Amino acid sequence: MSRLNGPAWWSILLLVGFWGGAAPWAGAQQPPPDSTLLPPIVVTATRVPTPRDRLSNRVTVLSGDELRAAGVATVAQALAGLAGLSVVQTGSWGANTAVYVRGGESDYLKVLVDGVPVNEPGGAYDFAQLSVQGVDRIEVVRGPASVLYGSDAVAGVVQIFTRRQGPAVEAGVVAGTFNTVVADASATAGSAQASVTLDARWFRSDGAYAFNNAFDDKAFVGRAQLQPDDRTSVAVALRTTDAEFHYPTDGAGNLVDRNQRQLTSVTTIGLEITRRLSPALEGRLSLASNAIGGGLDDPPDDAGDTLGAFAFRSQRALDRRSAEGRLLWTAHRWLAVTAGAAFEQQRDRSQSVSQSAFGDFLSATDEDRVNWAGFVQVGTEGGPLAATAGARFDANERFGRFVTYRVGASWRLPGTLRAYGSLGSAFKEPTFFEQVGGSFVTGNPTLRPERATSWEVGLEQTALAGHLRFSTSLFGQRFRDLIQFTFTPPTPADPNYVNLAAASADGAEVEVEAVAAPGVRVAASYTYLRTEVTDAGVLPDDDAAFRAGDRLLRRPAHSLSVRAHAHVGRGGLSAKVRWVGSRADADFGTFPARRVELPAYAVVDLAAALTVLRTTGRRPGVLLTARVENLLDASYAEAFGFPARGRTVLVGGRMRM
Repeated sequence: MSRLNGPAWWSILLLVGFWGGAAPWAGAQQPPPDSTLLPPIVVTATRVPTPRDRLSNRVTVLSGDELRAAGVATVAQALAGLAGLSVVQTGSWGANTAVYVRGGESDYLKVLVDGVPVNEPGGAYDFAQLSVQGVDRIEVVRGPASVLYGSDAVAGVVQIFTRRQGPAVEAGVVAGTFNTVVADASATAGSAQASVTLDARWFRSDGAYAFNNAFDDKAFVGRAQLQPDDRTSVAVALRTTDAEFHYPTDGAGNLVDRNQRQLTSVTTIGLEITRRLSPALEGRLSLASNAIGGGLDDPPDDAGDTLGAFAFRSQRALDRRSAEGRLLWTAHRWLAVTAGAAFEQQRDRSQSVSQSAFGDFLSATDEDRVNWAGFVQVGTEGGPLAATAGARFDANERFGRFVTYRVGASWRLPGTLRAYGSLGSAFKEPTFFEQVGGSFVTGNPTLRPERATSWEVGLEQTALAGHLRFSTSLFGQRFRDLIQFTFTPPTPADPNYVNLAAASADGAEVEVEAVAAPGVRVAASYTYLRTEVTDAGVLPDDDAAFRAGDRLLRRPAHSLSVRAHAHVGRGGLSAKVRWVGSRADADFGTFPARRVELPAYAVVDLAAALTVLRTTGRRPGVLLTARVENLLDASYAEAFGFPARGRTVLVGGRMRM
């Protein structure tokens, strides 16, 4: 196990010392049992509904209703501050937003919407346009999950579940700083046998830069549920996003352009049919489609702009279609076996044109690949022990065959103490561009998937009759065969992408949750993270981004978050404080890029809501809301060269029938 520094060990020792005396203190001071911290049911971690306190890895469940009550608009905002997660946005609303889990790359996180993978093949996902509209809950699973989800689930999985039920009719509008306007509406109709839920949202803002920074985003979410009999259920979920983001910056954050923009459209469709075949056997068929379209548009700045490379346009259509069948056999109360087979087809079509003083340069690609997979997972539970073990076999027509595994256990110790641990492997497939290249880049069709092996051990303690929960975990990850880009291959005919690099990430997480008083909840989390480049591969020793012995970029060694929510009478108050420690980054405005250190920062967000009219009979209810983000107007950047938004005030109201 890699070394941990002082702050990480002190946090662990303090908690271990508390566990020794927690039980008698809890027994002597038990408050009345009115809103305890009950363990939620989690689906993503094992593909089988399981109480969180029986899982072998750390999982966080976020309620969509609670997020909306706190004025949280995007999934990225919801994830910021969670233990083990680092959220990085390159500027204002609409700018690229990446999430790093436990030191892994940003493309090591599998993202699912109602079971449908929404990553690009190869793991990339931009959280900038994913709102909490229509979200029932968000499950965040840390650790390798390729056994269940295949490629890209290297450091974790985030799954968004669309809500099944909601208010009959609800609508709201919010406006504020940067000429921001957000309007949304939702409706639910049906019965226990058949129901439909619809959600729509429109977001527009001028952005934080002085020019060319507008962001316009339209989203629609729909879900239909049908239960023709007590053994069968059918669910269809649809989510669409249509966004336009204007950005004046180059790759280093310099203000250089007044008319470049990015267009993105995403349509996600999922169908799941569940059938109880016998008292002990259940079958599920899942069909999924994720289509991503759009491109970049940077026309000439004016009629006289004809020198050098003066314009660029691109279009892209990326499709992922999959089918999966699973059988769940519950042999006994203490044994459950899940077995499944999956098929996925990926297709990437793109074209671009660069206009320059030397003439137009055209580029076009049309590539596809197919993946087959089979997997099995065995879960057992008896007395205080719950354990799982699984394996998966993937066969891809481009990168060949791959096997992953995962084992884990949760053990209830005397009293309310629980120990858990897991070990597993995972992989991330190459992107289409890395394999086939384009423009002036030569792809490498022989690339192998990036690989990882990860472990985790943890302890969890509840006290005060379930009103207080402490947990801590240690984790380690080893990444191998990392794909690198080199400007100088051995010969001009050699590819620009190769499998050579390696890195590691180790750390500790501590979380505390408490029901401080009736209607008052408080949560705090701390993460210590140590990352290191263990093999720089083909990159030169002076490379700023990936040098042996250096930390990985944009992963803070220390981060802390405190969240609180109070519901009193007709009002509610929410507060969130995030502190992110210093971290390494690179200034890509120079060549070669130079390594820089981003200073630590703290951000305070506040939100309030007040019900001024309750819903009674046909009379609508009215709720007034206010939210202040970055209350202290802190000046900071999550990525070098891209300042974050300053103080942002949003006020509005909602009406519910």
